[in-house]
Amino acid sequence: MKAFYQLCILIGLVIKTHSGPVPLSSILDGRSCQFHQNYLKKLYNMKEEHTRSARSTDHSVSEMSEKLSEMQEFFGLKVTGTLDAETLEVMKKPRCGVPDVAGYNDATGSYKWTKKQLTYRIENYTSDMTQEEVDSSIGRALKVWADITPLRFSRIYSGVADIMISFPVRDHGDGSPFEGEGGFLAHAFVPSPAIGGDAHFDDDETFTFSSSKGYNLFLVAAHEFGHSLGLDHSRDPGALMYPMYSFRDVENFLLPQDDVSGIQALYGPNPDKPERPVPKPPVTPNACDDTLVLDAVTMLRGEIMFFKNAFFWRKQPLSYESEQHLIKSFWPEAPDNIDAAYESPSDDLVYLFKGQKVWALYDYDIAKGFPKTLSSIGLPPKVKKISAALYDQESGKTLFFVNDRYYSYDETTKKMDKGYPKRVEDSFPGMTGKVTAAFQYRDFTYLFSGPRMFEFSYGTLLRVLNNNYFLPC
Repeated sequence: MKAFYQLCILIGLVIKTHSGPVPLSSILDGRSCQFHQNYLKKLYNMKEEHTRSARSTDHSVSEMSEKLSEMQEFFGLKVTGTLDAETLEVMKKPRCGVPDVAGYNDATGSYKWTKKQLTYRIENYTSDMTQEEVDSSIGRALKVWADITPLRFSRIYSGVADIMISFPVRDHGDGSPFEGEGGFLAHAFVPSPAIGGDAHFDDDETFTFSSSKGYNLFLVAAHEFGHSLGLDHSRDPGALMYPMYSFRDVENFLLPQDDVSGIQALYGPNPDKPERPVPKPPVTPNACDDTLVLDAVTMLRGEIMFFKNAFFWRKQPLSYESEQHLIKSFWPEAPDNIDAAYESPSDDLVYLFKGQKVWALYDYDIAKGFPKTLSSIGLPPKVKKISAALYDQESGKTLFFVNDRYYSYDETTKKMDKGYPKRVEDSFPGMTGKVTAAFQYRDFTYLFSGPRMFEFSYGTLLRVLNNNYFLPC
C-alpha cells in the first residue's frame, strides 16, 4: 500500500506541472488516493496495487496504469495510463455504481428474464420526495422499457418481487456498500436468482421529481432498471445506459436508439401496436457522417466546441482526439439544438443562442441574469433567430449571421454597428448558401454551410472542406 501512495504523490506532481484548469491539489492526500484506487477496484476489477518489474532496464508495469488505460479507452479519453486531469474530471462525475466492463461482473450480455410478466416492490422511500412522486418516477422508469419490449411490470406490496427497490445508505448487505453523498448514485443487479434484478438508490444523495437540481429519480431509475433487465453500460455518451448521470428533458424523454437496440436484442420489440405514432428514437451524432450539419461552433478557452442536437464535441486544436458529451451533462440549464454560439474574450463568457433567447456560460454555470432576449443585444425585432455567430479577433467585433446576411456588434461599446445588415458574400467572396455555423481560429475564419466549411484568410477564400474537417473520424 505504501508503494501505491508514493505512486499517487508522483502522479500528483506530474499533473500539477502539466494539467489544465481542473483543480488537482486534493489528489495529493491519502484519502483522495484511496478514492481513485477504490474507483478502479470497483469498476475495473483492479486488485491490490502492485508493480510487476522485469529487472534490468525494462519498464515497470503498474496494474493501476493498466486499469486507468482501460477506463480512458472506455470513455473515449486520450489513453495515457496516468491519472491526468481529464481522467480525474471523469472519475469525480456522479454515476452508476455498476462496473463499466461486462467481464468484471456477472453481466456478460447473456443475462435476461425468461418470462415477460415481472413484478416490482418499493420497500422504502426517500425523504427527498413525496411517496406519490417516488411511485410516479418508478412507474414511468419501468414504462420506458415496457413501451419498446414485450415486458410488462406489475407492482406488489408484500413478499418478494422480481425487482426489489430500496433506498439504503452505506453498507446495506449486498456486498456493494454506498459511500455517502457524492460518487455512486445507485446500482442494480442483472437477472438471476435471489438479489438479481434488485435496484438500490443511495439515500445519502438528493433525488428530485422534475428539477435539474439534485438527481432526477426517473432518470436514475430508468438507467438502473436497464441493468435489472440485463443491459451493461454503453460507451455511447447519448445512451441512457452511459455510466455518467446527465439531466435530460424528463417531460419529453425518448429512449435513445442505442438503448432500444440493446434491449430489443434481448427481448425483441413490443408486439402491441401503439395508440399514437411513436417518435423516432434519438441517435447520437457521428463525426464521420459526411452529411453532418453542425448547429454551432465556438472557441472556449483554447478548445473548439462543436454542437449538434443535444451533444457537443470538445477538442484541443492540435490534438487528434475529441470528446463527445451531452450539453446538459456540463450545463443542465442550457438548451439543446442551439442556433449559434460564440466566445467573447472581453466578457470571458460563451454565448448560446436559440430562437429569441440567449444564454451566457461561465465555466459550468449560466451567468447571472440569463437567459435574455435576442433583442437585448441590439438586433432589430424582425430578427427572430440567428444562424451563426463568430468573434473577429482582428476587429474586436462579433458577427451575427442571419442566413446570407450579417450584423456587426461592437464588444467594447456593447452596441450594434450602423450600416448593417450586409451581404455575407460582399465581405467573404466565394461564400455561397446560408451560414449555419462559424468560428475563427488563429488567422483563419471558417464559415459553414450545410455539410461544407469555407476557409477564409483576411476575406480571401482558401479552401472548401467537409465540415467535420476538425473532428477526428
